[in-house]
Amino acid sequence: MTLKLKIRGGRVIDPAQGVDEVTDLFIADGVVQALGQAPDGFTPNRCLEAQGCVVTPGFVDLSARLREPGLEHKATIRSESLAAIAGGVTTLVIPPDTLPVVDTPAVVQWLFDRAKAGGLVRLHPVGALTRGLKGQDLSEMSALKAAGCKAVSNAHHPVANTLVLRRSLEYAASHDLLVIVRPEDPDLKDGGCAHEGPVAARMGLKGIPYAAETVAVAQVLALIEQTGARVHFAQISSARAMRSIWRAQEKGFPVTADVAVHQLHLSEEALEGFDAAYHLSPPLRTREDLEALRVAVKEGVIGSLCSDHQPHEPDAKLDAFPATEPGIAGLETLLPLTLALVREGVMTLPRAIQSLTQSPAEVLGLSAGTLAPGSLADITIFDPEREWILDDSTWRSLGGNTPYWGQTLKGRVMATLLQGQVVFDLNFGEAS
Repeated sequence: MTLKLKIRGGRVIDPAQGVDEVTDLFIADGVVQALGQAPDGFTPNRCLEAQGCVVTPGFVDLSARLREPGLEHKATIRSESLAAIAGGVTTLVIPPDTLPVVDTPAVVQWLFDRAKAGGLVRLHPVGALTRGLKGQDLSEMSALKAAGCKAVSNAHHPVANTLVLRRSLEYAASHDLLVIVRPEDPDLKDGGCAHEGPVAARMGLKGIPYAAETVAVAQVLALIEQTGARVHFAQISSARAMRSIWRAQEKGFPVTADVAVHQLHLSEEALEGFDAAYHLSPPLRTREDLEALRVAVKEGVIGSLCSDHQPHEPDAKLDAFPATEPGIAGLETLLPLTLALVREGVMTLPRAIQSLTQSPAEVLGLSAGTLAPGSLADITIFDPEREWILDDSTWRSLGGNTPYWGQTLKGRVMATLLQGQVVFDLNFGEAS
């Protein structure tokens, strides 16, 4: 029997359609059938009561490392897919720095097959910009696109020089592939582990200057003029880099950007005490950078928020601060940290939902991020007022590397649907 589902009485927010109203949602055959009024002849055989909850398209996360293949001691596709749906994320964009690297159609297909077998989330692998991410020879971008990649990137790995960067942008542009750039000049970074400033100096930590990010952004912007490539700047951390991107957008450059949501809550001050949970790449910057990035998100200069999910095994964070591995496991805190921005007046709830749905979907040209009739019924239902404690009983990722452990967070995903099927249910009641 075909599942016909009614989600009743929730606040439906779909920025792609300009919808923000308390209404009903009707689903059949895995797709959205209608909002508001049931289609003619529609009789639901299942009904979910969503009063007091917000109903949105499933979240799209532009940067989430699942660690498989190659680093299964940190996490697996299965474990992090469970974390994703608990966080309301139905579409995950996977950087290419797996082992093996995503530089062949075979690896792309393997990832698609693993996601399909799991049936929990949609994976979109990003292809490698260069072979093996070694920064020398260009990857077979045409083959990667044919295999299903919508973007290419060198992740955190540098390219050999600006000539290789130019050639890679030209090649990507010729195949209408988006290039995702995590801007950081490796020579200027010079092995640093914290923002270059008074905090790092006082703590004796080697700093990473603003120029490591701004120079990398400037290089790419200059080459966009030469190549016409579409570029997405990932995980921006500084106000200076953001302003360069804003000026490029004002000139009509085909550039977009995202920021990891924790960068809008944490600054370099968190490093006091040498807690490796705050060892991140890019590093936490100043309070002034944080405030400027918040304004950029509010105004849409930075269109998307992401988790920048990087799960680690416990030992990865147990050495001296500079020797620990950077990164936060952030899939399950993406929603509460975003809702905290709403409560603090940084942006409205519809703008916040847009930054998790419509905007990231548009970056990659995905059909996700909307509840328009005929779209796949990937849906998140959350209670914005529900409080929960982040601990072993509520956490699903294999990576416990989060600075929010033991804290009370506000905003809880109650149910997540993938193509009309409930894949996560936090004791979410069914209506009679």
